[in-house]
Formats: sequence, structure tokens, C-alpha cells
Amino acid sequence: MDTITLTDANLLCLLQLASPALPVGGYSYSEGLETLVEDGAIAHPAHLKHWLEMELRYGAIRMEAAVMIRGYQSVQAADFQRLSSWNCWLSAARETEELRASSLGMGRSLIRLLIELQPQIKPIADAVGNSCNYAIAFGIAAAHWQINIQAALLGYLYSWANNLITAGVKLVPLGQTSGQKILLELQPLLNHVTVKILNLEDDELSCCTWGLSLASMRHETLYTRLFRS
Repeated sequence: MDTITLTDANLLCLLQLASPALPVGGYSYSEGLETLVEDGAIAHPAHLKHWLEMELRYGAIRMEAAVMIRGYQSVQAADFQRLSSWNCWLSAARETEELRASSLGMGRSLIRLLIELQPQIKPIADAVGNSCNYAIAFGIAAAHWQINIQAALLGYLYSWANNLITAGVKLVPLGQTSGQKILLELQPLLNHVTVKILNLEDDELSCCTWGLSLASMRHETLYTRLFRS
């Protein structure tokens, strides 16, 4: 992986964008993890780590992150038609109602926040419309703040992994130390996947998510739920 160079301002913007404290509701979604814990498929740290590794290598997050990069590039090129097209493409690629709702819900929250923080982003947001996926909103923010594209991608993947590990800590349950150990052990894979995603061509965007899709579809019928997905 190439060395990433960031100014202090760029780094602070990336930390803010990838922070668990960002008020977009990421903490309220488990992406099917709650179903897997209920079924006993994920019952200890090794199970959770394996699930996250497989998702990073083959799952929907890989595709979402690639679309985030295309949103970033579209903003840089001021090609808002392409930006809107990728947003629609990602919406169509969502396989369950809950997964689509979580992406759009977090996207709307991030866009509203960005407009409050940086009103000059509004014309870009208007070009996408109200149904803005989170990956697209993240790409808009990263491009506007001129965050290095590789760093933005790594931050996006880190934020995703951190949210799901936090969910796993609550659901399994795991200790906080176990969660942090998983996050640390995922670092080499996060770096590896970042490089792979950066080099994907448009016709290579795909994922193998039948396990996630089945878990997501069953989530809405669980007797008790802590998370919205």
C-alpha cells in the first residue's frame, strides 16, 4: 500500500467523517449481525472476525466502497449526472429492504449534516436528491474536504468495521478489549482491500452476499431486536 500523505486539516476532516460520534445513526444498524448472533452462528470473537474478513473480501461493503470512490471522483470532476447515476445504481444493488433503508437513512442524515456544516455543498446534494446512499454522501464529503482518495477509502472501511464490531460487543456479548483486538487484527486486511478496491474497473463491481441477505431478510421477524437492521 502506498504511503498516504495528509495535511493536518485533511486528517482532522477524515477523523470527523469516520468517527463513531458522527450523528448519522450508524450505531443503530447491525447489517444482519443480530440475526446471526440469535442463531448462534456468531458466538465468540473468532466468529465475528471471520465474518468481517469474508465481508471485506467478498461482501457488499467492497462494492459500496467502490461506489463511494466513484462518487468522490464524480464530485471532483463536477459530473453530477454521473454522481446521480451511481447513487441510483447502488440503490438498485441493495438486496433487502432493511439494507436499503439503512443506507438511505444514514445517507440522508450525513447530507443534512454536511449542508449545515458546509452550505456550499447543497447544489451537489440537490443533484443527488433526497434518496442519497451513505456511500455517495461520504464520497461527496471526502471530495469536498479534499481528503486523499486512498485515505478516504480506508476511513470508510474502518468506520464500517468499527460500527459492526461495536454491535458485536453488545450482541454476543464481547468485552471491549476483544472488540479492539479484532479491530487491530483487521488492519492488514483493511489496507489490502483498500488497494484492491481502488483498482476495480466498473464491470468488476460485484459481491457475494447471500449470507448477509438471508440474515437481513430474517431480521425483521426476530422476536426481539436491539438494532434496526
